[in-house]
Amino acid sequence: MVSENFRAAMLMLVSMVLFAAEDMFIKLLSQELPFAEVLGMIGLLGWLSFWGMLKLQGGHLWTRDLARPLVVLRNCAEAVGSIGIVVALAMTELSSTAAIMQALPLAIVLGAAVFLGEPVGWRRWTAIGAGFLGVLLVLRPGVSDFQPASLMALVAVVGLAARDLATRRIPSQIRSLQLAASAFFAILIASICMGLALGQRFVMPNLHQWLLFIGCIAVGVAGYALLVQATRLGEAAALAPFRYARLVFALTLAVIVFGERPDYLTLTGAGLIVVSGCYAMWREAVLRRRQLRAAGFEPLRG
Repeated sequence: MVSENFRAAMLMLVSMVLFAAEDMFIKLLSQELPFAEVLGMIGLLGWLSFWGMLKLQGGHLWTRDLARPLVVLRNCAEAVGSIGIVVALAMTELSSTAAIMQALPLAIVLGAAVFLGEPVGWRRWTAIGAGFLGVLLVLRPGVSDFQPASLMALVAVVGLAARDLATRRIPSQIRSLQLAASAFFAILIASICMGLALGQRFVMPNLHQWLLFIGCIAVGVAGYALLVQATRLGEAAALAPFRYARLVFALTLAVIVFGERPDYLTLTGAGLIVVSGCYAMWREAVLRRRQLRAAGFEPLRG
């Protein structure tokens, strides 16, 4: 009989494939259109997609819940993170951006310790330090081939970590689809502001570009849905290694589609980030089980 953890792992694996494909679509579009427009179209289509799903479930988008400070913070952080991702993909290699983005789980652990007061032991602090050493290997500041635009991937990590930390404190009665729709609307607004600030004019997409946009939104929404289902079905420790499959698929697409050739420093840094992140997530799951046992609860196993 197939366990729940196995089913969740397969869902997680497929979702990571879809997210890697989404990154590919964004980079392809950014090579042909202004990146503010690419971000804006993703925001618009994502907003309409999640708003439509919310309405089908009988929910409402424009409620007072959107004015809660934590929801506003979450949406602003989502916008910052999305700007970072799109600019990094537009101006740097897919392989380096994908590698840096894998530091997100470590940034969440760091943010939870610093801003939420969650206890973090020396083992996870060591993992965080090792992971960000891997980020430095990918970025290579001070070296001749350093790309300043790569820092935008780090901006994306900070923004998305803030988004996830804010999400932890948002009341559960606020629907996930409402949060997703409002976040994409915030991305749309941020893209308009960025386009005006940079003087980037709107260019009407041709048929090929419209198809790329549709593909981007389709894989992004499907990946999001599978990710939510996987995290609800399986244990965090069992799913942790499969989260990093996104990097494997992103590197594969970078080589096949864009002809990139990641060097040994990028691959070493990426490996260090992945190992550190897997350990930190595994350690957090172990501590959570201990807390449940101490409280008299035994976690369910698939």
